[in-house]
Amino acid sequence: MTPELLQAAAASNQWSAILPELGLGCLALLLLVLEIVLPKSAHDRIPTVAIVGQLAILVALLVNLTPAGLERDTFNGLLHHSRDGQFLRAFFLVTSIVVCLLGRVALAKQLLPKIEFYHLVLVVTAAMMLLAQSNHFVMLFVALETVTVGFYILVSYVRTSPLSLEAGLKYLIMGALSSALLLFGIVLLYGVAGTPTLPAHTGQAMNFDALSAFLAANPGNFVAQCGIALVLSGVAFKIGAFPFQIWIPDVYQGAPTPVTAFLAVASKAAGFAVLLVLTLKAFAPYAGLTVPLLGVLAAATILFGNIAALTQSNVKRLIGLSGVSHAGFLLLGVVAAVSTPLALGAVYFYLAAYLIATLAVFGVMTHVAGPNDADQELDHYAGLARDNPFLATVLAVGLGSLAGIPPLAGFMGKLFVFIAAFKAGLYPLLAVAIVGVVISIYYYFGWIKAAFFETWRAPQPEGTPDSRPARTPVAWPAGVTLGLLALASVVLGFYQGCFGEWLLNR
Repeated sequence: MTPELLQAAAASNQWSAILPELGLGCLALLLLVLEIVLPKSAHDRIPTVAIVGQLAILVALLVNLTPAGLERDTFNGLLHHSRDGQFLRAFFLVTSIVVCLLGRVALAKQLLPKIEFYHLVLVVTAAMMLLAQSNHFVMLFVALETVTVGFYILVSYVRTSPLSLEAGLKYLIMGALSSALLLFGIVLLYGVAGTPTLPAHTGQAMNFDALSAFLAANPGNFVAQCGIALVLSGVAFKIGAFPFQIWIPDVYQGAPTPVTAFLAVASKAAGFAVLLVLTLKAFAPYAGLTVPLLGVLAAATILFGNIAALTQSNVKRLIGLSGVSHAGFLLLGVVAAVSTPLALGAVYFYLAAYLIATLAVFGVMTHVAGPNDADQELDHYAGLARDNPFLATVLAVGLGSLAGIPPLAGFMGKLFVFIAAFKAGLYPLLAVAIVGVVISIYYYFGWIKAAFFETWRAPQPEGTPDSRPARTPVAWPAGVTLGLLALASVVLGFYQGCFGEWLLNR
């Protein structure tokens, strides 16, 4: 390799392009240093440092949301920076901030190490931000495994709970299987597209642009089709699409509630960021394979998630299976995005509405849960509207948005995806999606009914201890956050404004 090429390679390492990720990494290390140097009496202030630091990074990111020349590759094509990547960076930061706030509430009920929790959340968030901007299979795999390993620890964080440890073990086994499928698919694609005898640009077969060029020049290659199917299967594990959703109910129930929220929102969004890049960029020439495959997955995921949620009494399992159905709605948007530019913005808007509603619901769950975090039943919400009208209202707004009730943000998210599917001519999938919405109303409103119209009945015989966990008082930081999330669901449903234009106008 000539000195000129080496100099060009070094020049492409633009560290300023990943300042938010570097900032999160430094902040994560700072938390560990503060834990060592500060007295134990001051350790309660360290989570505040994590939250304030993330807020500062988020503000700096939003100020530079659409800088000139944003569409560019850095680090020799490992990363591709775009406005979609900027949106996802902000998305992950918002999720991480709320998860840290919920972590303060949940960890106060446990005798567990606390600073390490925030450290892991920051590291996983930085890895997700890199994952959303990856333009190369090496970058994708390294960032994805960093996220996955972090979640292995977070899911089993309550080491005194058998259910948490069981959830961590199941997530480890299923995560290893999904990583194996993904890696095998990558190896097949590199093996077929990275042959030295082919033109020079195919030597970089791990790069998404080069791989797309190879696939365009070689339609119908059987090995490439197998590789694409395996890669998509590996990603389907991460988003919880049918039939790869088997891990979700047990892991969601056993993991600490803030971690479940992190999995339900950020991990799912990271998976769809990867899926969009692969479907619309790397695998675009093989749309004849990806569109039918993802279409079948979307229909099965919507139906399975909604039908399975009908019988659940544990709210963590219920919200997990409902999240499976939302993955199906998002898959519908991904399929439509292949032929309709509007669908890409609709998917991102849906993710934003899903973030707001889901984090609001998990915020309520964190305050209703007792020390046994996995034991959260629908019965525990009986009388919530009488005991705490604020939490009940936030819960109703969040669940109503997830159900797609107008005029909340979730309704607009579903509407945009359905319009995109209609324009793409996906009429059978659209019919399945509408059926899924109708089914979901039953279990979402069953939860609301328990909070507003049912009364808690003490166990019999008289004198038996109350089995319902005591509800945690709402401190002002969590109260303000939950109030803003509920308000955002209402406002974004009525008026999308410049946010909607920025996402939907392409």
